[in-house]
Amino acid sequence: MDLFVFLAVLFAAACHAGWNASIKRTLDPLATTVLIAVGAGLVALPAIPFTGWPEPASWPWLFASIVIHLFYFAGLIESYRAGDLGQVYPIARGAAPLMTGIMTTTFVGERLGLYGWGGIALLASGVLLLSLRGGRDLAKIDRQAVGFALFTAVSICAYSVVDGIGARAAGPGKAAAYSSVLFVGIAPVVVAYALARRGTAVFGAMVPYWKIGLGGGALAVASYTIAIWAMTVAPIAIVAALRETSVLFGAIIAVVLLKEPLRAARIVAALMVVAGLMLLRVA
Repeated sequence: MDLFVFLAVLFAAACHAGWNASIKRTLDPLATTVLIAVGAGLVALPAIPFTGWPEPASWPWLFASIVIHLFYFAGLIESYRAGDLGQVYPIARGAAPLMTGIMTTTFVGERLGLYGWGGIALLASGVLLLSLRGGRDLAKIDRQAVGFALFTAVSICAYSVVDGIGARAAGPGKAAAYSSVLFVGIAPVVVAYALARRGTAVFGAMVPYWKIGLGGGALAVASYTIAIWAMTVAPIAIVAALRETSVLFGAIIAVVLLKEPLRAARIVAALMVVAGLMLLRVA
């Protein structure tokens, strides 16, 4: 993979971890989802006059991605309701790259090679290891939470493949246009879902954190726009795998800023992720 693309996706992963960490202790999962989705939509909307519109060939993929993102958010919300964020999130993010690799190899015709598959496997294993924080925590993992986490992984795989294909169909240099329309489309769908689940009460919980929503939404737009662009110039599965280093960045933030303990499992997991990154760099 080209070094610039590689570093850009790692930067996108750091942005992803940043907005997750910023809202980790502020809101419940549903309100958090709506806050970030609305913030991202508000940031993306004024960008459309500058990015332009994606080509018509990409619109079916855009609509499909918006629907898939609704299932993604629903699965993530239910995962957080049923289980601990620190365990459920890495399971969802760790399983997705392997699924994406299989899907793109089977249906998109991408060939990853030995280094590509080895890097994805190592990185995914390291991400999954971050969820195993000792026997007591492992024993507490709820089967329902794991089921929702795996459902979330399937949705991550689905929108990664769909957006990779859609961005390529959007036209040369139109990755940002595709991303902007996508975020604008996701926002009202997520709001409608929240209203159906909880009614207008969800908005009251969000108001005190509107600045976090805008900041987190801006980071979300920047993060995924970079990833979508990278999918137009590199294999979708490798970009999707690199995005999951956000879990590693999140662990670093948790240890350095949130003063969570640095356990041996986290060190081993970090080394596995770094080894996976090295393989993906030469894939």
